[in-house]
Amino acid sequence: MQSRRRFFKTFGSVALLTGMGALPLEALAKEPEFMTLTILHTNDVHSRIEPFGSGRNKGYGGVARRSALIKKIRAEQEHVLLLDAGDIFQGTPYFNFFGGELEFKLMEKMKYDAATIGNHDFDAGIDGLNKQLPNITFPMINANYDFSDTIMNGKVKPYQIFKKGDVKIGILGVGIELEGLVPKTLYKNTLYLDPIERANHYAKILKKDEKCDYVICLSHIGYYFRNDPDRVNDKVLAAESEDIDLIIGGHTHTFMREPDLIKNKNDEPVMVHQVGWAGIVLGRIDVVFEKNRKKKCSTCKNQFVKEEANEK
Repeated sequence: MQSRRRFFKTFGSVALLTGMGALPLEALAKEPEFMTLTILHTNDVHSRIEPFGSGRNKGYGGVARRSALIKKIRAEQEHVLLLDAGDIFQGTPYFNFFGGELEFKLMEKMKYDAATIGNHDFDAGIDGLNKQLPNITFPMINANYDFSDTIMNGKVKPYQIFKKGDVKIGILGVGIELEGLVPKTLYKNTLYLDPIERANHYAKILKKDEKCDYVICLSHIGYYFRNDPDRVNDKVLAAESEDIDLIIGGHTHTFMREPDLIKNKNDEPVMVHQVGWAGIVLGRIDVVFEKNRKKKCSTCKNQFVKEEANEK
């Protein structure tokens, strides 16, 4: 996990080019033969509704400012996806009082397109999570939790397909092993399946069968574990994948100033990104597609969610 102090000092933007010369994105976006997809993402927001009022994060975060930033970007960009990589619940009294209702209702107001399930999203029990589902219309996506013998049976999708302009985007989700992390009384008969095998299975369906131009994995398995580097994580998933273009991660609260580019089994780059926790940063990745979708160019433009001087 990167040092948050170092992250705050070095945060910036980076251009990541895949299969294309270094042509300025501004020039590409103006050409009719190209389409820009803007992917906005959060992870591990942990019921942080209000900005931090004190400490080193003072003035950062808060749903109102995130919502305003999202609204501004949507006004500027035609094709936007808003995604979350899990651990929506737990961390402030709002969760203790309302059990996740407020978090889901606010995400619905911000028009999230999809989210995956984190381990803390079971903190009110699987019954508590199920109780809050009517508050959202966007899908909860997970491909490696088998809910067949639970109240959540049929209420979580392994993947969802979105169409933005002429581009078809497939989104799948995977979650961390719950045993030893979450009391079984909370997740009950939920079965954990291998996230790498499940992610690759559905990514192949999305890319080969559904003919998606771009495949995103919403992952809550963790970016990397320094003390246990062989443990399943996003870097391992990227290296062992074939059909995933982007992994948006969560769980380890990793502040990344730019995405990793990791070669997959076909020696092709997979972007891996995560934006810390508590809604301090709104992740943003712009993907410019050539009209025939054979080439694409991606840039990272993450933005801090913070109070402006004129708010004080």
